[in-house]
Amino acid sequence: QLLLVESGGGLVQSGGSLRLSCAASGRTFSSYAMGWFRQAPGKEREFVATISRSGYNTLYADSTKSRFTISRDNAKNTVYLQINSLKPEDTAVYYCAAEEVLLDIAPLGGFGSWGQGTQVTVSS
Repeated sequence: QLLLVESGGGLVQSGGSLRLSCAASGRTFSSYAMGWFRQAPGKEREFVATISRSGYNTLYADSTKSRFTISRDNAKNTVYLQINSLKPEDTAVYYCAAEEVLLDIAPLGGFGSWGQGTQVTVSS
């Protein structure tokens, strides 16, 4: 399993932007599909976006595809989530996840490694 550490969260005003980072260590990063999920207060954790091993393939939730961009830098063992035009409903703990895969796919689920999360709070 990978060790995942998220950063970049914080308090931001509505309409602002953030870039979340997730640094991975412990195994070969480029063997893993990566994902971002979020959990708002009182709600279940939900899928945000995933990216394939190479970064070529991505998958987004319908609610995030217009404002969120997932990317990765395999040389830096890091995956990113750029969030633009933030809304109060984006307030949540954002989690990074990883799953070792054979194919260059962006999976919807089945992630076995998870980070501790980073809090994003959007004020109106």
